[in-house]
Amino acid sequence: MTAHGEHQASPRAHPDDPGADGSGKAGLRRRLLAARRAVTPDRRVARDAALADGVVAVAAGRGAGLVVCAYLPVGSEPGSIAMLDALRAAGHVVRLPVVPDEPGSLDWAAYDGPGSLADGPLGLREPTGPRLGVAGITAADVVLVPALAVDLAGNRLGRGGGYYDRTLPLVGADALVIAVVDDDELLDVVPVDPHDMRVAGALRPGSGVTTLGTAG
Repeated sequence: MTAHGEHQASPRAHPDDPGADGSGKAGLRRRLLAARRAVTPDRRVARDAALADGVVAVAAGRGAGLVVCAYLPVGSEPGSIAMLDALRAAGHVVRLPVVPDEPGSLDWAAYDGPGSLADGPLGLREPTGPRLGVAGITAADVVLVPALAVDLAGNRLGRGGGYYDRTLPLVGADALVIAVVDDDELLDVVPVDPHDMRVAGALRPGSGVTTLGTAG
């Protein structure tokens, strides 16, 4: 399961909707989504294997037995179930977001393997275990965030639904928040609005983690 983006679109917007706003985001979203759809199957397999190794390395750098809030990718989005399973195999607790019935921050539940998933709203898959509420992310040591792109200042371009911009303010001060993107999705600048939440780093398959300047 994944939910994406900024506040302008309906909070129940489908995650593949590139959104529309007046800040230049819509056109960039369309271009980025088109580029993702053009990635070959072999390239996706290699990309997602590298990202699985990358997230394990990120978690290992923070300690053992961490709580990692992650996401289940949809469509051509970077990431995979293998990424989640690799974190669990390394001894970490993995939590996935659950789309709320009403507009607000994301709910969370534990990921206990592919068998713990079921179809949820918008054609997404979600964990079936007990809902943890906002405590699911406030207790996280690492937060892996989906993004269409990020820039060098840490600004994140999401899909336009607003979920993560409402949820990331709940993350603990010591948690590491990283956007997971492809190699060419770290840009010099992305369009931003005042409510957009920044991330501390970008994880890319060919480069590992790049620390982003989140001050200011």
